[in-house]
Amino acid sequence: MKYQTALKWLIPLIFLLTLFAASMGLFYQTPGEPYPFTSHRGETVMLNGHGLYFYDTVSSTAQMQGNDLITLIVGLPLLAVSAWMAFRGSLRGRLLLTGTLGFILYTYMSMATLTSFNALFVVYVALFTFSMYAFILCMMSFDLNDLPNHFSEKLPRGWIAALMFVVAGFFALAWLGRIFTALQEGAVPALENTTTMVIQFMDLGLIAPAAVLGGILLLRRSAWGYLLASVMLTKGATLGLAVSTMAINMARQGVPDSLGIMIPFLVITAATVFMTVILLKNVKE
Repeated sequence: MKYQTALKWLIPLIFLLTLFAASMGLFYQTPGEPYPFTSHRGETVMLNGHGLYFYDTVSSTAQMQGNDLITLIVGLPLLAVSAWMAFRGSLRGRLLLTGTLGFILYTYMSMATLTSFNALFVVYVALFTFSMYAFILCMMSFDLNDLPNHFSEKLPRGWIAALMFVVAGFFALAWLGRIFTALQEGAVPALENTTTMVIQFMDLGLIAPAAVLGGILLLRRSAWGYLLASVMLTKGATLGLAVSTMAINMARQGVPDSLGIMIPFLVITAATVFMTVILLKNVKE
């Protein structure tokens, strides 16, 4: 595997820092209770009032702790197993590793920009930086001239591309609907105690275009199509499980999200997990 020496330094660092950050988010506690707060836009929200996410709202804390849980029980084991497979020369391992690093990159990009400042800010920045460079090195490690030869002709490229288009369309409809509805009414979307729509920026600016591009290139049997599809499915399956856990945790805290968004998202997550398994089964080592 190309760049293995650098990755053997980066991945243990990412693993340990992620373990520390997610564990602190879940288990670090301080005395206190939720309390009301009026944002600079006049929106009244309930701040968490305790733990690492003291100055985040009850809703966003439930989401972040749901993500922390999936990071610990799915993300980190997948990172360890895929790295072990990749360093032994497995193509499946490299594809899984790249997608898992994409999940960690997305997670800590959002944590560094969305979470209210706390004692782990430098850890979030370090995780974003290390996972970004590790992700780039993994993407550069593939021989694009040879990559399509390692996928079976039985791979359901049309179904995978269709799922990627559905993901892009879902984000476009869900997030643009919220944005334009608020603009039409001369209002501001629900921001809680944040200043802008960070997740929507990331999904509309990064995830949706990558899904559309990957789907088109996969239909054309382009090497980049196979690579983007593999990475997007692995990352999407992991992130989908995280968001699904966020939704469950939000419901437990009495702040459920819109069912019109969550039910389609759960269906898409199940389809993404299924397609990820199908894709990996059709990789020829």
